[in-house]
Amino acid sequence: MKPTPGDIYCVFYPKLQQYVACQITALKEGNLVAVLDLDWSGDALPDEAALVAMQPLVCDFFFWRGRYDHTFLSDSVPSHYTRVGNIPPLVNEEVNSYGGGWNVGSSLYQQRCWDRIDAEKRARFKTASRERQVTLPGGVLPENATKISDNFLQGITDYAELDRLPCLTSLDTTEGNARLAEYVNQHAFIYELHWSSSSVTTLDLSGSKLQRLIVDPTGLVSLSLNDNLKLLSFTRPPAAELQINSRYLGRDLTVQHRQTLAELQGLEALGGLHLTEVAEVDIAAIADHYPTLNTLRLWGKPGMVSNMASLSRLADLQMFTTVDLFGFGPEEFPAPPQLPHLSLLWMNSLPADAASAIKKAWKKAALSGVDLAIKQARKPAWLAENLNNPFRDWDGREHISAANARKAATLYKKMLASLRTIDASSEAASVTALAEAMVRSYTEAFNAMDRRSNIIETIEREEIGEVLYGLLSLIEQQTAGASEPFDKDPMMNLFDELRDF
Repeated sequence: MKPTPGDIYCVFYPKLQQYVACQITALKEGNLVAVLDLDWSGDALPDEAALVAMQPLVCDFFFWRGRYDHTFLSDSVPSHYTRVGNIPPLVNEEVNSYGGGWNVGSSLYQQRCWDRIDAEKRARFKTASRERQVTLPGGVLPENATKISDNFLQGITDYAELDRLPCLTSLDTTEGNARLAEYVNQHAFIYELHWSSSSVTTLDLSGSKLQRLIVDPTGLVSLSLNDNLKLLSFTRPPAAELQINSRYLGRDLTVQHRQTLAELQGLEALGGLHLTEVAEVDIAAIADHYPTLNTLRLWGKPGMVSNMASLSRLADLQMFTTVDLFGFGPEEFPAPPQLPHLSLLWMNSLPADAASAIKKAWKKAALSGVDLAIKQARKPAWLAENLNNPFRDWDGREHISAANARKAATLYKKMLASLRTIDASSEAASVTALAEAMVRSYTEAFNAMDRRSNIIETIEREEIGEVLYGLLSLIEQQTAGASEPFDKDPMMNLFDELRDF
C-alpha cells in the first residue's frame, strides 16, 4: 500500500536501541513523498496517546540552524518500517531537499549526541565568524574554518592550539602521529578524518566522535573504532593481519574500498559493504565473510560477478545496488521470497537477458513497496566494446593518465565498430581498403599519444600490436568463405612501418 499524507511510520534504530518515527506530509509526482523526521523514540511502537502528542524534530546540530529534517524520498516505504497511524500533517512547508534513501533516526541520534556536548563549546561553534582570524604556525585561517591539513598542522607542538578553531570538523593528514590521534579522541566536533601515517602501527580512535574515517592502512596492525562511525573507507587494500576492534563488530558500519574484497578481522557483523572499481567479485565470498550485511553496493570497472545466487544467503539484506557488473545469467538472481527484507534494488548497466528476467520477477514486489530500478540493459555488442576492451587495464597504471587510458579504450571501440560492416559478401578491394585505413588511423593515434605523453613502454607496445592483430583476425573470421581471403600479414607489416614507438 502506498503511503498517504499524515501517515506515521516507525522503525527500530539500532544506535538508539529504540523505535523512531517519521510522518508523510505530502506526495509529489515521480513517485516521491515528503518525509518529516519526528522528535520521538520509544521502547515499543507508540500507542494512540503518543501518536497524537508527536512533534517535528527541530535540528540544530553542527551546521543546522533550527530546521526540520524534511526530505523527498521514494514512495516505496521499506518493508521493515511499520505504519502506526495517521494524523494531520504536522508542518506545511515547501520541501526542497531530496534524499537517497530511507534513514529515519539518524538526525534524531545526531541531535541527541549534540545536546550532550558542553553548552559553551556548542555556543562557540554557532557564533564563530569568518571575519575573525586565527593564526597558526602554518598560516592564517578564518575562525569558522572547518577543515585543515598537513600544511597547517606542521609546526604545532601542542594540538590544543586547534581549539581556537571552534568549528573544526575535518582533519586530513599524511603524517599522522599518536598525539594527533589522541587529540581527535578528545575533540567533540571532529567527525571526519583522512589518515595516513608512516610511523603509527596501532591506531586507536575508540574515544572519538568520528562519523567518517578514510584511512591508508599501510603498516597498520590494529585499528580501534568508535561507536558513532558510519563509514570506514580504505585508500589501499588492508593487510590480512589487520585487526579491527569495534564494539558491535561493525553492526552499524559501512566499509568502502576499491577493487577487491577484504576479509577484515573484527567486523564479522558488518552492516554495509561498498566495493568500487570492481574487476571481479564473488558473492559467495561476501556471504561467507559478512553474512549480516543489510546493504551491499558493487560498482564495476566494468566487472564480472560470480555466484550471484549466493545473494540469497544474505538473509538481512535490505539494499542492493550494482553498476557495470556482468557475468551472471537470468536464472541466477534470487527471487523475491529469497530476499524477504529487500526494500531497494537498483541495478544499472547489466546483461540484457538478466535485466529482463529481474524486472519480470520483481514486478509484483515493486508494486508492494520494493524500490526497483533496473536500467541500461547491455547487449553483447556493448560488452565486446567495454567489458572485453583490451585497454581496460591501462586505467590505473602509474605512467598512464586516465585521459589516455580512455582514449585508448575509445579507439578500440571505434575500430571494432568499423569492422561490423564487413562480412563474406564484402568485396575484397573494399575490405583491404578499410583494413588499411583502420591500421593507419589506429597507429597514428598511438603515435600522437606517445609524442605528447611518452607513455608507450615495452608492455604497452606489445599490447597495442596484439590488439591490432586481434582486430585483423576478426576481419579474417568475418570474411571466411569469401572468394578472395583476407590476409592480415601485410597489414601488420604496415603497422610496423608506421609506428614510431
